[in-house]
Amino acid sequence: MATLKAFKGIRPIKEKVNVVASRPYDVMTSEEAKIEAGDNIFSFLHVVKPEIDLPADLDHYSPLVYQKAKTNFEQLMKDGIFFQDAQECLYIYRLTMNGRTQTGIVGCASVDDYLNNVIKKHELTRPDKEEDRKNHVRVANMNAEPVFFAYLQKKELDELVENITATSAEYDFTTEDAIRHEFWTVENGETIKNIIELFAQMPATYVADGHHRTAAAALVGKERRDKNSKHTGNEEYNYFLAVHFPDNQLQIMDYNRVINDLNGFTDIELLDRISESFEIENHEDDTYRPKALHNFGMYINHQWYSLTAKPGTYNDTDPIGVLDVTILSEKILAPLFNIKDLRTDKRIDFVGGLRGLGELERRVDSGEMKVAFALYPVTMKQLVDIADTNNIMPPKTTWFEPKLRSGLVVHSLE
Repeated sequence: MATLKAFKGIRPIKEKVNVVASRPYDVMTSEEAKIEAGDNIFSFLHVVKPEIDLPADLDHYSPLVYQKAKTNFEQLMKDGIFFQDAQECLYIYRLTMNGRTQTGIVGCASVDDYLNNVIKKHELTRPDKEEDRKNHVRVANMNAEPVFFAYLQKKELDELVENITATSAEYDFTTEDAIRHEFWTVENGETIKNIIELFAQMPATYVADGHHRTAAAALVGKERRDKNSKHTGNEEYNYFLAVHFPDNQLQIMDYNRVINDLNGFTDIELLDRISESFEIENHEDDTYRPKALHNFGMYINHQWYSLTAKPGTYNDTDPIGVLDVTILSEKILAPLFNIKDLRTDKRIDFVGGLRGLGELERRVDSGEMKVAFALYPVTMKQLVDIADTNNIMPPKTTWFEPKLRSGLVVHSLE
C-alpha cells in the first residue's frame, strides 16, 4: 500500500511567492540559471542552483556549492521570506497550461515505499547526478524540490480535491511561460485523514519525473536511519517531498532525436536502408508530425518523411518492444548509425517536445545536425506497464509538461 504523510511545510509568504518560485534545477544550465535569476535575490534558483552565486570556475560538485544552498535558504528564512506551517498539512498544487489542467496532492512519500518498490520506477539513474542531489539533501537538510509522481486515478480522491479547489487558492500566479500555478493548504484533520487513507488503498505510485531526486531523497533517508541508534521510523528523514497527480490528467510529450552525421551514408543510401524496415512517404518541406504509434517523422536535407514501421519490426505484447524509442534504436540508430548507448554517445542529442518540430528543422538546417527523428509520444499506460513489470525505459523517452515550480513548499528533514 502507498504511504502519504502530512508535514509542516516551509513556504514563502504570499506576497513573495511569484518572485521566489523558479524552474527546477535540471531544466537549465548554470549559466542560464544565473541569467534567469538576474538581480532577484529571492529566486529559489539561489537554493537549487547555488553555484550561480559562486565563482564560475568552481567545480559545481564542490562542497562549497551545497553549503551555499544551505546558507542562501537560511537567509530567506531569516529575512522572513519563508515561514513554517505550525501544523502538519497536505497541499494541493494545480497547473494550467494551454487550457489543460492537472491537479496534484503535495505530501511526503515514504523511504520504505521506495526501497520496497511500492514507488515504481521506469528509468535508470546516473551515479554522478544522484550523488549531486544526495549532497544537496545532506547539507541543506531538506527536500528543496518535490518529485513528480503519478497514481492511478481514483474517483474518491478526485472529489476530495475538487472540494478543496472550489475555495480560493493560497497562491495564484502566472509565470512568464503563461502557465498558471495555484496552491492550496489543507489543514482540516478529517480531510487529511481521508486523503491518506485513500492513498493507503493503492498498491503503488509511479515516478513520472525526477528519478534522481527520488533516489537521492530516499537513499539519504536510509543513510540517516542506519546511523541513528535510536531510530523509531517516525523521523522526518523517513519521508520526502512529492506531488502526486492522477494519471488521467498527465500528458507526456514527444522526445525527439537529432544526429550530427550520416555515418558515411548519402541521403539516398540512408533512405534505401531505412526502407528495409519502414514504409516511407516523402512530405517534402511540409513539417510532418507522427500520427500514431510506430509512425515516425524524419527530417533530412530540407525534406520531411513519414516512416511507418513494418510488421515484424516491433512486439506489441512486450512493454519495451512496443515502444517507438526501442524500434528506432534497434532498426535505425544501432544498425545504421552505430549509436548503441544513448547515454554516452556524443553524436546524438535529444529535443523535448515543448520546443516543437521547428527546433528539429532549425538544428538540421543550421548544419549542426544532419538528420532528425520525430517520435509519437509515449502514453501513461505504457509508462505504467513498464513500471509494473519492473522494466526500464530507454533513456530520454518521456517529457512531461508543465514542469513543477520549485520553492512553493520545502520539506525539512528535522
